[in-house]
Amino acid sequence: MTQATSTATAGSPTRDRLLDAAAELFYREGVGVGVEALCRVAGVSKRSMYQLFDSKDSVLAASLERSAPAYLAFLLPPDDDRAPRDRILHVFERLEETAARPDYRGCPFVAVTAELKAPDHPASLVARRCKDQLTAFFRQEAERGGAGDPELLARQLTVTFDGSGVRAVMQGQGLDGLALATATALLTGAGMNDTAPRTPETSG
Repeated sequence: MTQATSTATAGSPTRDRLLDAAAELFYREGVGVGVEALCRVAGVSKRSMYQLFDSKDSVLAASLERSAPAYLAFLLPPDDDRAPRDRILHVFERLEETAARPDYRGCPFVAVTAELKAPDHPASLVARRCKDQLTAFFRQEAERGGAGDPELLARQLTVTFDGSGVRAVMQGQGLDGLALATATALLTGAGMNDTAPRTPETSG
């Protein structure tokens, strides 16, 4: 379960503090953070937490679900007239930017699932949905850009995104253009060299 036990408290300040604290602590220190530490940082009692959530796992899943829209909004480009190739590369420019920060700990969704090692965990399911949205964006733009196999390209780009984040964490340094260069090579190899979306009139 990832929802509060009472819908009346779904938007309560206590719930918000718990989820804010969870997002920060789990990202910085990992999913092993205990309930006492979580409640202490959030400034709420354990009793209050358990009135809202049935377990720490539920808090973890809810914190990911709450942060996913903002995470994707940061990564994905706004609706504009850029070519699909440039819109995809926007995502990797964002990745390069964040990976260079000293507090970067990788993609929060990849980090959680790697620690949990449980594909059916509620938090893993939330993380997968978020990643599926990223892959769907890549596939949509690949189709618009005339890629030969949009589905394959979308999965390759997702693997590149996730793998690049892991490498940045393992090396303890930014990517220095590696993710962007790899994504560019994939797009070129897939035939996405156009500067504008393909249409029936322009694609022949």
